[in-house]
Amino acid sequence: MKNSPIIALDFANASDAYQFLTPFDQSLFVKVGMELYLQEGPSIVNRLKEMGHDVFLDLKLHDIPNTVGQAMKGLARLGADLVNVHAAGGAAMMIAAREGLEAGTAAGNNRPSIIAVTQLTSTSESQMQQEQLIQRTIDESVVHYAELTKTAALDGVVCSVLEARKIKDACGHEFLRVTPGIRLAEGEAHDQVRVATPTNARILGSSHIVVGRAITKAKNPVQVYETILKMWEENA
Repeated sequence: MKNSPIIALDFANASDAYQFLTPFDQSLFVKVGMELYLQEGPSIVNRLKEMGHDVFLDLKLHDIPNTVGQAMKGLARLGADLVNVHAAGGAAMMIAAREGLEAGTAAGNNRPSIIAVTQLTSTSESQMQQEQLIQRTIDESVVHYAELTKTAALDGVVCSVLEARKIKDACGHEFLRVTPGIRLAEGEAHDQVRVATPTNARILGSSHIVVGRAITKAKNPVQVYETILKMWEENA
């Protein structure tokens, strides 16, 4: 699995996604979320893999353990490199997800890596406390979910940059810390709350970064991607 910045292909259809990718002359690490997957289905993952890209299939599954386990068994056949669930579904659900992936992966192949969403980067601490009734700091909530994820033997979590270092300290260097909400210094936060630059993400302990509109809405996406890649790599 590549360690390059993950580009969020948040497009309405495959045609727009492929058009965006055309100017790039290299294999990338791309994210397929619910918007694109629900419009195009498994074929979008198959095609991106044929094009040589690594794929993060970002469906954030959250249901009873049996349902999630069976869903992951099916998703394993698509060849995505990284998939995810919501940690709030609990340890039993996460274990079922991992076991489903293992059962669905062809003999001789490595299963996709699997991570769990802690708190969305669009969630503020006050919102978490008032709407989820979690009367802790957001750091405490996120680290707790990360530790629960590790007990379920998943590979890491989705978190904000602001919690990455604490998760690394609590769960170890090899435990993935995939951080969305990445913006250039002059970029807009849009609907994200807990955001950071690529440089800060690396310094603060992210293992992978996810970048969406900062690249996909840029006038020159290739140039912006190269800038972000350089910022990410030079602080390794």
